[in-house]
Amino acid sequence: MSPNPTHERALGNHRYSYAVITDTHLNEAEDRCSSPFDVNRRANRRMRHVVRMLNQRDVAFVINVGDLIHPVPALPDRYAKAADLFNEQIKDLRHPLYLAPGNHDIGDKPNNWAPAAGICEAYIALWEEHFGADYHAFEHGGDRFIVINAQLINSAFAREQTQKVWLEAALAEAAGKRIFFFTHYPPYFSRPDEMENYDNIGEPGRSWLLKLLEDHKVEALLAGHVHNFWFNKYAGTDCYLLPSTSFVRQDYSEMYHARPGPDDEAGRNDRPKLGFAVMHVYDKGHTIEFVRTFGEELADNDDTPLTDKFVPERLHPLTNAQASFGFDMRQNWMEMIEIPPTGGLDEFDRKEVRNDYPLMALWEMGVRNLRVPMRDLLVTDARERMRMLRSQGQEFTLFSFGAPSLMERELILTHQDIFSAWEIAVNWTTFDHEAPAIGEIARQTAMPVYLSRLRSSDELREEAAGRYYHVINQGFLANDEEQMAGILARPELNDAIKGFVFRLTADRNSFDGIDEASHTARRLGVQASVHLRMCGSNPAEVQEDDAWVADRLAEAVVAAAAFDNVSVYADTFVDNDRGYFVRNGVLDRLCNPRPGFHVVRHLTGVLNDRGGSVDHCRAEMLNGSRCIRFDIAGDQLTLTLNSSMGFNPTLRRESGEGCMEIDLVTGGVTTNA
Repeated sequence: MSPNPTHERALGNHRYSYAVITDTHLNEAEDRCSSPFDVNRRANRRMRHVVRMLNQRDVAFVINVGDLIHPVPALPDRYAKAADLFNEQIKDLRHPLYLAPGNHDIGDKPNNWAPAAGICEAYIALWEEHFGADYHAFEHGGDRFIVINAQLINSAFAREQTQKVWLEAALAEAAGKRIFFFTHYPPYFSRPDEMENYDNIGEPGRSWLLKLLEDHKVEALLAGHVHNFWFNKYAGTDCYLLPSTSFVRQDYSEMYHARPGPDDEAGRNDRPKLGFAVMHVYDKGHTIEFVRTFGEELADNDDTPLTDKFVPERLHPLTNAQASFGFDMRQNWMEMIEIPPTGGLDEFDRKEVRNDYPLMALWEMGVRNLRVPMRDLLVTDARERMRMLRSQGQEFTLFSFGAPSLMERELILTHQDIFSAWEIAVNWTTFDHEAPAIGEIARQTAMPVYLSRLRSSDELREEAAGRYYHVINQGFLANDEEQMAGILARPELNDAIKGFVFRLTADRNSFDGIDEASHTARRLGVQASVHLRMCGSNPAEVQEDDAWVADRLAEAVVAAAAFDNVSVYADTFVDNDRGYFVRNGVLDRLCNPRPGFHVVRHLTGVLNDRGGSVDHCRAEMLNGSRCIRFDIAGDQLTLTLNSSMGFNPTLRRESGEGCMEIDLVTGGVTTNA
């Protein structure tokens, strides 16, 4: 469960980066649009803000994968005005820009239920007049970039055959090169064999396109149209479906177990889900970075500069060298949801989708380690997705209770390549009976096995000062060291158990508890897995203090990096807003970031910024605040925890270049502080 540095090394050197934006939906006037939704009137100002953000990024070029403008070509006067405004705005972009046509730009894909006019030669001509070629290819750094007109697929137009011949030739000519592929419509967003709907490419074009991706070993496909994030891998191709800069498709709000916010226009103005992507290309692979714009706007002729903020440098699970901090994935983070027909874009059947915003957040934070229950191994789609996500740097720890059944043993041994570790919780009163079976399976598997202990009702009453709570808690405490030593001394277990699970209760500081677990494990000669409780022992208490969560996570991230024999799992990723132990996580029920998300992301980014190990880590009081002080790559850093004083946690870095202080929630930077 220690960090796996081979991921970062396997990528090699960073070569260049490029940005991908989509579904900008510019209107024909600053505040006038053909949509009944108020949020659409903001598209021009939001695009202007994106241009400003892109101008501050070090990217080689930008690609817009469609729906540049909102008025469809069936409204040619409005279309022309919007096209002129788009071309006027991009004059300020300091990077080369490449374009792919979307259905708003060139007409809907061929189907007989679409609410808008379909693609036709007249609409293609309108696109060419204002924007140029509707499919094309270019090279950068010896790599090939291919942009298609997805709306032509299955059209039976003569132009479809022309594009098909061109595309097959362009891919053949790129043999031996790395290929990146861009399309407005995605081939699919859940399964390669899903039924056709408004948002995917139908057959036979879909199978033709997927075969091309596989045959020519296309490295990545990036698509728009859906205004939401999804990730799939087809054969060897990473497929990214990207959020919009302008608005969110509200039909997909059904993915969340919560009602949209009061200002979200039924999910269409869900600001945290707006933004764009930056692709970072390395010698041997790539990573993707999501840049959330949070719906920020810039009025015409407004030259107000952007606030100076810390941006984590190419943070991703594949590049995170400080990867011992992770999350306990209690909720179904790979859940498939059926989206009901809305009467807007689909009316005749439901469509099945997966909510990938939890995955997007994990990538943004650079979080590699995830603790998953046996259920994720039992479900075929879930275990295959975990196996696929290992290529993105994810590491999985399986947890289960008691000696596994025969069926569970077979599954674990067959699919052990998915997991980096296995935690087994045991009932102390039945452990003598189960120990031989646990030792046997632990020796058969290549992954390290950790033991956890179910806390008895007597122990729970003692921890709760005599009160009785009808709850389950597990994990060793530091004063259980004698019991752990006894387990290691048992002949059936002494060479099979590689570590223990420690329970870090909410009444203890993160750093102190992790420090203690590390020292206990070191004395025993094993590894420690620390479960960071984000709530108290009383299941009726509500923990919705984001400031407390932010401080607790900040301590844990630093401690996980400081002690090389410890992995830390925070027990709340997405809010638990009902039932027992109601508490806030790093994402709310709409899967949007809470302050804790920003703390983990910014702090992990700083820890990776300089490289090297965290040294001389210690907790102390400084000017009335609790601080964690440590060194990394010759810099002196001070994490100041401020929730008790009503402020966000901050990180001060002192180096030969001067001092910098970062607000870990806002990312705001003060230099020479």
